[in-house]
Amino acid sequence: MKMTKNKFRFFLLLKLPIAFLAGIKLHLLSENEAKIKVSFGFLNQNPFRSMFWAVQGMAAELSTGILCLEEIQQHKKKISMLVIEQKGVFTKKAVGKITFSCTQRKEVRELMQKVASSNQAHTIKLQSKGIDENNECVSQFEFLWSFKAKQ
Repeated sequence: MKMTKNKFRFFLLLKLPIAFLAGIKLHLLSENEAKIKVSFGFLNQNPFRSMFWAVQGMAAELSTGILCLEEIQQHKKKISMLVIEQKGVFTKKAVGKITFSCTQRKEVRELMQKVASSNQAHTIKLQSKGIDENNECVSQFEFLWSFKAKQ
């Protein structure tokens, strides 16, 4: 089942309601990348008039996680996934519309083939970069995901 913008909003509402309330939206999901967009607003601000770091982290994690979920669905085996490490770097005040992109779908696809054919856990580092409306980087995140096929 291909993820659409409406299905993504419904997924957030059911599984991650705080991300739904923060205004996180699927912008693009292609064969190569995922883009998640979030706009600075009243519900996702910090006291310093910029986007709260955790909202940026949620959007960044979703830009990597949606690629993983899509690739997991291509296999008949159930595969568990978990973030086991995260790193974030903030380079500019996040205001306006911020787009988080992960362009590592090919790497995820290759890893899922390994995971589905083994009983061992596998990990992958996925990066997401947050870009504002002026095409400037506001934050960068790195997530270490762990995957294992369920018995």
